[in-house]
Amino acid sequence: MAMCPICNSFKELELNCPECSSRLEDSGKVSDFLDPYGHYNDEETVKMGDGYPNTAKDQFCPHLMYCNNCEYNEVKFVQEE
Repeated sequence: MAMCPICNSFKELELNCPECSSRLEDSGKVSDFLDPYGHYNDEETVKMGDGYPNTAKDQFCPHLMYCNNCEYNEVKFVQEE
């Protein structure tokens, strides 16, 4: 079973904001915002309801990236390993 290298602290996302060039903060998996109790479910169940149809099949983990400076946000799809 593949796992997210960001969620498991094997790697770190280092992205800059396209609006103001500040560093984007990794706010965690998108599913944590959709269901605050979702982390109690198994990963496959969470991916079925995360709003992205191919995250389970393609083994991606969607992370919410947020700029504290200008409030820009985007979802970054991290390839699981």
